[in-house]
Amino acid sequence: MKRTSGFARRAAVGAAAALSLLAAGCGATTTGGEAEGGDSSVEEGFRVGLLLPESKTARYEKFDKPYFEEALTDLCPECELSYQNADQESSKQQSQAEAMLTEGIDVLVLDAVDSEAAAQIVNQAKGQGVPVVAYDRLAEGGVDYYVSFDNHRVGEVQGEALLQALEEEGTADDGQIVMINGSPTDPNAADFKAGAHQILDGQVEIGAEYDTPDWSPDRAQTQMDQAITSVGADEIVGVYSANDGMAAGVIAALKSAGVDELPPVTGQDAEIAGIQRVIAGEQYMTVYKAIRPEARTAAEMAVAAATGEEYDGGEAGLTEVEDGGGNMIPSVLIDPVAVTEENIEDTVVSDGFYTIEEICTDAYADTDFCTEAG
Repeated sequence: MKRTSGFARRAAVGAAAALSLLAAGCGATTTGGEAEGGDSSVEEGFRVGLLLPESKTARYEKFDKPYFEEALTDLCPECELSYQNADQESSKQQSQAEAMLTEGIDVLVLDAVDSEAAAQIVNQAKGQGVPVVAYDRLAEGGVDYYVSFDNHRVGEVQGEALLQALEEEGTADDGQIVMINGSPTDPNAADFKAGAHQILDGQVEIGAEYDTPDWSPDRAQTQMDQAITSVGADEIVGVYSANDGMAAGVIAALKSAGVDELPPVTGQDAEIAGIQRVIAGEQYMTVYKAIRPEARTAAEMAVAAATGEEYDGGEAGLTEVEDGGGNMIPSVLIDPVAVTEENIEDTVVSDGFYTIEEICTDAYADTDFCTEAG
């Protein structure tokens, strides 16, 4: 696909830029924050810290960490990676960051559990001259770079897909929808929510809406139980779920309430369980976010920040995103893609995210998708 090949081409450019820095002898640069950085070299290698937020969402351990490590090895073979996962605990992530800074990392890539609380991590890193790259979620405190997806667009894509499903079923005016939003401590969740509302407001009646702490599928199931009680199972024509894990909780609640014909339910992250629910007809769609180019960009940013090279965003180019403290952060935002049964092969399969064999396990072998895929 064009996106994959584009980032592959950019990989060579990023590696060349990092290597050329040695000959150029570039000094330290300052971008979004005040960390100096710039004292390291690709030839000698340096230490990179990677902090990811949680393991309930399958993507982080299965894709983000290995993809980042793969890209870093390609760009800086002599670099060392220090990695920790915070298991959705902000205090734990703080301790992990402090340990890495004590170890002497040269650059930190941070996917914050709590973006506001992460400002303390950013400030500590800056105080030690360690640049910070915000990965997937924009940490406050004035980071140096930020890479993520166009999160407002993610919500729009989900809202558009839900409206399309309701129009196909002719139920848009026949009942109400329920909105199960993401964690209130995750700024991405606020963007998803805002994007979805921009599409859905005025088009459908929202019968109940909840924000879900920690993106918890169990909490989402409880919230959906409450919505069924307050709105009525027969009145719910669709559910906006901000991600796939919570969609599982939503669907479990609907089934427990005796709903045989499930309304369209959205999702996000293209988790394997979400894709399987899509082909089984239980979940209408998910959002595919190409994690490999996101991780690659983060690695390029980290190498640039540590060596003093000013990162230009490659083919995607840089934009600016304002954090909660009013800092304008140089950023790369990648477009999300809606995935329904019709384009699974053209997205997650063709990109190598999953194979047909991984999707079509015994439990799903008799679905139309798996039968047609052979």
